[in-house]
Amino acid sequence: MERTLVIVKPDGVQRGLVGEIIGRIERRGLRLIGMKFMQVSPELAARHYAIHKGKPFYDGLISYITSSPVVVMAWEGPKAVEAVRQLMGATNPTAAAPGTIRADFAVEIGRNLTHGSDSPDNGLAEVALWFQSNELASWQRDGECWVFEKN
Repeated sequence: MERTLVIVKPDGVQRGLVGEIIGRIERRGLRLIGMKFMQVSPELAARHYAIHKGKPFYDGLISYITSSPVVVMAWEGPKAVEAVRQLMGATNPTAAAPGTIRADFAVEIGRNLTHGSDSPDNGLAEVALWFQSNELASWQRDGECWVFEKN
């Protein structure tokens, strides 16, 4: 089972799209194992976006993610990272496939509603950065055999 981090960014929260985004991921069949509504501190934002430090958009990114509350979630399932990234669509909303979250609800890259982990390794690292182990719930959904194949 893979884990992936999903953040509904300030624009998604402000526009009232949290339920829509959660619903799409749930309907895909992934299992929600952690969720919190929070104001991101500059320190946490800096750790999360450390890979972008020194890039021209870094300061704006930190300022934006800390500007308003976000919803942070940990999701679990086979190929969870790939499944969530498909649901979100391309980072640039105007290049995203029709039917994806970003194509349906966003126009500009700087207001693309969501963050999703980009690899299974980053999924584990990002979930560990944003959640303490006691904030995650391991559980089994009844009927999951109709979504996940047993290996």
